[in-house]
Amino acid sequence: MREFGDFQTPLDLVRSVLRVVYRGGGTWTRALEPTCGVGNFITGLRSLASPPLEIQGIEVQPRHALRTAVEAEKSGESTAIRIKQADIFKINLAELGWAQTGPLLVVGNPPWVTNAELGGLDSDNLPTKSNFKARSGFGAKTGESNFDIAEFIWIKLIKELAWSRPTIALLCKTAVARNVLAYAERAALPISSAEIYLIDAKKWFDAAVDACLFRVDVGFGETNYSASLYANLDAETPQSVLAMANGSIVSNYAVYEEYSFLEGESPIVWRQGIKHDASSIMELTSESGTLRNRAGEVVSVEPEHVYPLLKSSDLNGEDNPNPRYRVLVTQKELGAGTTDLSQRAPHLWKYLSSHESVFLARKSSIYEGRAPFSMFGIGGYSFTDYKVAVSGMYKTIRFRVVGPHEGKPVLVDDTCYLAPCSSAEQACILAALLNDPGCISFLNSLIFLDSKRPITKKVLQRLDLAALLSRIDRRALTRDANQRLAILGLAAIGEDAIHAFAWPGSEPDRQLLIPGMT
Repeated sequence: MREFGDFQTPLDLVRSVLRVVYRGGGTWTRALEPTCGVGNFITGLRSLASPPLEIQGIEVQPRHALRTAVEAEKSGESTAIRIKQADIFKINLAELGWAQTGPLLVVGNPPWVTNAELGGLDSDNLPTKSNFKARSGFGAKTGESNFDIAEFIWIKLIKELAWSRPTIALLCKTAVARNVLAYAERAALPISSAEIYLIDAKKWFDAAVDACLFRVDVGFGETNYSASLYANLDAETPQSVLAMANGSIVSNYAVYEEYSFLEGESPIVWRQGIKHDASSIMELTSESGTLRNRAGEVVSVEPEHVYPLLKSSDLNGEDNPNPRYRVLVTQKELGAGTTDLSQRAPHLWKYLSSHESVFLARKSSIYEGRAPFSMFGIGGYSFTDYKVAVSGMYKTIRFRVVGPHEGKPVLVDDTCYLAPCSSAEQACILAALLNDPGCISFLNSLIFLDSKRPITKKVLQRLDLAALLSRIDRRALTRDANQRLAILGLAAIGEDAIHAFAWPGSEPDRQLLIPGMT
């Protein structure tokens, strides 16, 4: 059932998981399946050549719990099996009674949904609201920060069962595994080793999500918050190692170490593109000079409020891409008033007012208390003629030079990030620097391609571009910058322009002093 995040695990997958778990030669006298459903992991454990002496299962749904208990009673095996019909969020796992002592294995497949998804279904299958990850701000006050239910279960298992030093091996989203490792490091939870084995969630569950078997050994002594990443359940050699670096988890620690000289603080401030959450009204197409909204309505407004717009997909090709869309701009600065548009731009005001319901239906709290038809991601930086922009959504990282179109600066939407530049030359040098293979390798070592938005402002602000510029081959950099200038139809620069390069920033631009240069 959707309200329980119910994905029953096929027995073939259960057997593959148990082969991985037992491959290292470990043995466990006790086993726990914390959200056992119909008990397929319990069935898999019972069928082992040397099964645990005692198995417990916890299940919130009475029909699943009863069926699993009946099947266990029919088995007539020496393994003691006990099914507890209970809400895992409301019991203390440390107080489970065990007849046996010895090593404990926790195995299973907890729910794959978020608390927000379950809340939207009015489900009671939720943990009590609490700031369990020590979030700050509004989310901490309300306990409404969104997280995966499996993440909460993972942390509960580690905290409440740590005394028994269990091995925990659960199927979950790969993002959950990473979040658990990062939280464990911040909270100093006693993890001694971890492994991630990727699985084909589409094949096993018809789910379009990146998933894995996440195995953790909990033990006191020396902690280790890295995890070897395996391509599948049959792989015996890891393809990379995830590890904590500078307060966050990185996807490939070996590559990160090679380019760790780029870890630092960006000399430029990255900005997110324009945000309005009303694309059906605000984003237009232009054909033979006629503007239309998504519904096909002809839109006739004051031209000074219409700007060319690029989206993430537009930044996936060459420099200076041709904008496919236009966007209506109601403000030039964040928080600026808009009611004067009724006098300054009466056609725009009339058009927006006729679709006011779309704006009133915007769900984000950032619009509360703001002027009518407010936007975000807007400021002087939005209107520079030249920018370097990157998509936050694509798996291949490409930094693109964006120049003016039809005499107007080009804006990017909120799926993109931009660095405003004071000249075409500055933009082309910066783009050449950012697209350096070493820079791209460093960024790829930080990000996870299964994330909805792999590239974020936080990631970009970690780039110490000054360190890169001090080491780079300036002849190669000049050639790359000139190729970009040629696309813009502009004259080439000499190597002296690289020596005098200044970072895009506040006026005047901050100049970089390269060691050994005058």
